[in-house]
Amino acid sequence: MEGWLSLCLMALAMLMALCFLRLSGYKNNPKKRLPPGPWTLPIIGSLHHLIGALPHRTLTALSRRHGPLMLLRLGEVQTVVVSSAEAVALVMKTNDLTFSSRPSIPTMDILTCGGKGFAFAPYGDHWRQMRKVCIVELLSSKQVKRMEGIRAELVGGLIRHITHTAASATGGAAGGAIINVSEKVTRLSNDVVSRAVLGGKFAQQGEYIRTLYDALALLGGFHLIDFFPSWRLVRWLSNEERNMKKRYGRVQHIIADIVEARREATKAAGGGGGASCGSTNDDDMLDVLLRLQQEDTLSFPLTSEIIGAVLFDILGAATETTGILLVWAMSELARHPEAMAKAQLEVRKVLGEDHRAVITNSDLAELHYVRMVIKEVLRDPEHWENPERFRPERFENSKMDYTGTYSEFTPFGTGRRQCPGIQFSSSLAELALANFLYHFDWMLPDGETPASFDMSEKFTFTVSRRYDLHLRAIPHVCLKSMPSK
Repeated sequence: MEGWLSLCLMALAMLMALCFLRLSGYKNNPKKRLPPGPWTLPIIGSLHHLIGALPHRTLTALSRRHGPLMLLRLGEVQTVVVSSAEAVALVMKTNDLTFSSRPSIPTMDILTCGGKGFAFAPYGDHWRQMRKVCIVELLSSKQVKRMEGIRAELVGGLIRHITHTAASATGGAAGGAIINVSEKVTRLSNDVVSRAVLGGKFAQQGEYIRTLYDALALLGGFHLIDFFPSWRLVRWLSNEERNMKKRYGRVQHIIADIVEARREATKAAGGGGGASCGSTNDDDMLDVLLRLQQEDTLSFPLTSEIIGAVLFDILGAATETTGILLVWAMSELARHPEAMAKAQLEVRKVLGEDHRAVITNSDLAELHYVRMVIKEVLRDPEHWENPERFRPERFENSKMDYTGTYSEFTPFGTGRRQCPGIQFSSSLAELALANFLYHFDWMLPDGETPASFDMSEKFTFTVSRRYDLHLRAIPHVCLKSMPSK
């Protein structure tokens, strides 16, 4: 509603905008070799093509019409859409240094504190040092392995909770219970990330998740102040900027409370208000950042503002993305019973009949089909045969992994700005999915069929389900023999 109101207000300001463009000398430069793109309108450019709830679908359709390199004129901002494996390789590998920075976008600047974290920071020394700290202290193979016990503990807690819920339901465990899978995996992801970053759960966790999701939803929307950054009139007429600052202020207030509580606890323990001198294997990310702040060894002052921005980047990125991946994987398996049965058979054959409390990371190496399921959820439909068909078998004997080596499969990006949390995210996704498949039989809610099951999506910072995923979970009491196909 607010987006339409803003467009109406902008239309009322059309004459003033035309005067501005004339005074600013705005014109197309005929000497520039620009990619093709859809037809444009005065002032708004290509924005009218993106009106709708699912702009990523619109971009896909436009790219098929105009080619793998497509120019969109979004108000004042010229944007090139890259949508083929070859073009991705050209941009993110061959010329990755040229495209390795991040532009200044008003809403992004508000929600990332001007890029003072690392995910949206401009390319340079600040970005390199903060990224290195996050990789070495949190996201490296060594650190991901160190957290195996934590992941197993938290996944095990969720399995016990779902089992208890099913056993307490009307009809008992045999009938199972309807579980809000979206809610459970979001909380699981946040619990794991919070343990790694903050040392555990915190009092304001529920409020933080809600506020974080509100902020990310705003970040993923279309905002006129981003398309007309030099127009003071747009800023004055719209309350987008105020909403952004309010959400980000609340998120940072919660983080500031956590940081201050840690400082007080460290001081009470005799640490002098910073983290204890020297690193230990038990340090979480906040300990590391406070220690670096105290040691002052970086090439720039590690201010509390930067610490807050880094924590926001990590908590925001890791919580939402891993949770959404698990939700889509369970959604696809629920509406493809053959794939569900095949995945469960693999897990239960590999692990035997000991009905252990929780699967561990050491068990995952043999779960090839489970990995294929996750890859099938993450793949780009443009580069595969029968792209709309869910068929994990297409990755059988495939060398493609998450590292971005193959331009046809880059779910975590590639090049200098590739997501550094590949192992952190994939290890949790594989562990959680394997445990779900081992411990429960999953069914669609009563009255739902694979054909009628709602798979509609919504577009925010990521692409998630429009509605939460609800499935019936029935505890798996004994191994059931499944006929071979």
